[in-house]
Amino acid sequence: MDNIISGLNKLFESRVRLGIMSILSVNESADFNGMKELMQLTDGNLASHLKALEAVGYIVSTKQFVGRKPNTTYTITEEGRRQFRAHIDALEQLLR
Repeated sequence: MDNIISGLNKLFESRVRLGIMSILSVNESADFNGMKELMQLTDGNLASHLKALEAVGYIVSTKQFVGRKPNTTYTITEEGRRQFRAHIDALEQLLR
């Protein structure tokens, strides 16, 4: 049992981070406001989780202006995809 649990990534224990990675793993990218609405989070809550994932290199952000409004878009990195897949695989093993 320890071997299965050791495959779980602590960064994905938060439901918010799990949600972010799930959204980004099935979409080419997602913007801040879209994720905020989808997961019904506050700006600060979402931002803190995005920063944590970005700090370890699992996601990257692109900032631009749409008209006069700032827009931040996030994408998953190859390392993020690999780590998230390993976490999901460990969860599936645990459920078996």
